Amino acid sequence: MPSLAISGVRIGHVTRDGTGVTVMLFPAGSVGSAEVRGGAPATRETEVLHPLRTVARIDALVFAGGSAFGLAAADGVVRYLAERGQGYATAAGPVPIVPAACVFDLLESSGAPPGPRDGYEAAAVAARGEGFETGPVGAGAGATVGKWRGRAGAVPGGVGIAAGEVDGVRIGALVVVNALGDVVAADGSILAGSVAPAEAPAFPTPEPFEESRANTTLAAVFLDAAIDKSGCHLVAQSAHDGFARALRPAHTRFDGDVAFAIATGAPSSEVVPNLDRLRVVAADVVAGAIRAATVRNDTNDG
Repeated sequence: MPSLAISGVRIGHVTRDGTGVTVMLFPAGSVGSAEVRGGAPATRETEVLHPLRTVARIDALVFAGGSAFGLAAADGVVRYLAERGQGYATAAGPVPIVPAACVFDLLESSGAPPGPRDGYEAAAVAARGEGFETGPVGAGAGATVGKWRGRAGAVPGGVGIAAGEVDGVRIGALVVVNALGDVVAADGSILAGSVAPAEAPAFPTPEPFEESRANTTLAAVFLDAAIDKSGCHLVAQSAHDGFARALRPAHTRFDGDVAFAIATGAPSSEVVPNLDRLRVVAADVVAGAIRAATVRNDTNDG
């Protein structure tokens, strides 16, 4: 599996009891935005990333298991960064900007949902920059896919990455795939999906379907370029095209699908990137990362 190799982006996991946290730390000056398209998101601080909001920075991003309970993991990351003086400048001192999003893995995990201690530890792991694993680790430890034909047909999901380049800009994606649907290849064949019989009906249980097993795919797209929040928002929109290519179905009422886009402000070349070309590659790498998420336990150098 390829390295992300995005300047200044550091990633760390904490995994325990069938759940976990994945923390992404960004260099000073990074800008981010997000778009939510799933019908059942568990998120924190996504509104501050809207292009019309005042704050134009992002310090870290947290993906976690534990559904809404797991959002507490971001508290630990905020504390970790505040102790090091990183954050949005205020009269009372820096306030770290740490959005978060979670997947539902409460049926797979055997312990308590991730909390502030897990977030703090994952931030410390990320800061060391020692590389990270993909597959059923961190926020993807309890992830499953292929639940749209019934819970019994589900198979493991997890964390996946992919990377590309255009106009001298490196673009990487990290995803946590806990989808209701199947992961499909470019030709439509199923890479990881329901093992229920082909004749099994889709969405077989009475609503609300998520009470049997809720779902979500999370994506973070990293660009080593200087792009404003509006540009990042457009990249986040295009990231969802990658969801639609690699998941069937995607963006259901029972998925909390969210895509983030973060520009590190550290261009890898002097070429001014074409935003639309970046958006095309962003969709490609997100689809590739989703398909790679079912590959087990590969170690990446970050």
